[in-house]
Order: sequence, then structure tokens, then C-alpha cells
Amino acid sequence: MKLLSRSEATAQPWKNGGGRTWELATFPEGAGFEGMLWRLSMAEVARDGPFSRFEGIDRTLTVLSGGAMELRFSQGGFVRLDACSAPLAFPGEAAVDARVSDEPVIDLNIMTRRGSFSHRVELLDAGHPTPQHTFALFVREAPARLGDLKLKPGAVLLAENDDLAGLSADGPIYALTLRRHD
Repeated sequence: MKLLSRSEATAQPWKNGGGRTWELATFPEGAGFEGMLWRLSMAEVARDGPFSRFEGIDRTLTVLSGGAMELRFSQGGFVRLDACSAPLAFPGEAAVDARVSDEPVIDLNIMTRRGSFSHRVELLDAGHPTPQHTFALFVREAPARLGDLKLKPGAVLLAENDDLAGLSADGPIYALTLRRHD
């Protein structure tokens, strides 16, 4: 298992230069945008503007903190997201413009290369067992424990061929499941 945090990652500009992101994990490790099969990151959306486009990528965005954000899709429709919203899955090649409220938004992103991997982000209440194929957990607002390991809010626990069963959380957590397609 590997404990990850945004504070230990290096901020990088978005692919389109419109914001910044903290890459927490990628596979293969060190792969860039073109070679990645999956990527877990956090981002800050501080101003209005377009999202970067990722051809052949499925992505899920989960607002963790900050203000509200409205995503407008060029195909029509919009979605308003805040820290109480369910995770939003959408294709990476979709043309999306964000409108941000007064306060910057911090979000959690999982991206998977279509045909190679698929993923799901699920908010679990305290005491709910972690789903099969869980590869990462995000501790939302209350501490959690896995054996002797204590996890503070904002911590991300990445499984490396370990079982994340047995997690006990005092509040909701996000479980990220990953499935490889061969």
C-alpha cells in the first residue's frame, strides 16, 4: 500500500495551461498523457475556462472542496457540482467549459484509457465494505483506519496488490475501483 497526498505531489500546469494539477499516481509509472493507461490526480479550478481534452480517455471528476462549479458541455446541457455532488463520469474528448463560483474548487480525477481499463468512483458511508477491485481510497472528512495505519481527511491510499478490506472509517470515503481489459 502507498499513502498519497496532494501536499507531497508537485503542481503541474493542465494540458491546456488553464489550471494546475497534482498527479498522485499513473500507470505505467511516469507515463505522460499519451502513454498513460490510468491516472489519479487532484486539480484546482480557480477560474472559468475550457477543460483539457483527452481523446480515448474516460474520466470521472469528484469535487472535494471549495465553491461550486458548473460544467457546460458543447453537445448541450450542463451540470452543477460542489462537494455534496455525486462523482461525474464523462468522455475525455468531450468539449467542456467550466464556470467557477467565487471560491476555487479542488477536485479528484480518475482517468482510464478506453479499451485498456475502466473505473468507477463511489461514495461509501462509514462502515460500508470496500467494493471488489478497489485500488484507491480517498478519506473525505473524518479519520479512517486500516490495521495500524491511521488516515487523515484528504489522504489517498493506493493499493499495490494489497487488499483494502478491513478499512474502518468514521465518515464517508470515496472508493475508486479499477478493472483491466485484456
